[in-house]
Amino acid sequence: MRSLAIALMIASVGLTAAIADDTCSAQANTNKLKGADLKRFMANCKTVVQIACDGRAIDQKVSDEVKDTFTKQCIKEGLGR
Repeated sequence: MRSLAIALMIASVGLTAAIADDTCSAQANTNKLKGADLKRFMANCKTVVQIACDGRAIDQKVSDEVKDTFTKQCIKEGLGR
């Protein structure tokens, strides 16, 4: 369990840096991921993007009224959809 947590943290750091450059879909296409690998990558990438978007909402002091809309749009952009 501990090694899984460490691996996820390392992957999160790597994905966060990569997300600044490309969307999740673009990264998947660049790496030519298919099937189960693509599904796993997109799920992990979505988690990282969601955390980054929540952080952006806090940093930008987005009001509670528009936070959900802001976060959904940010995630959509981060995933490349």
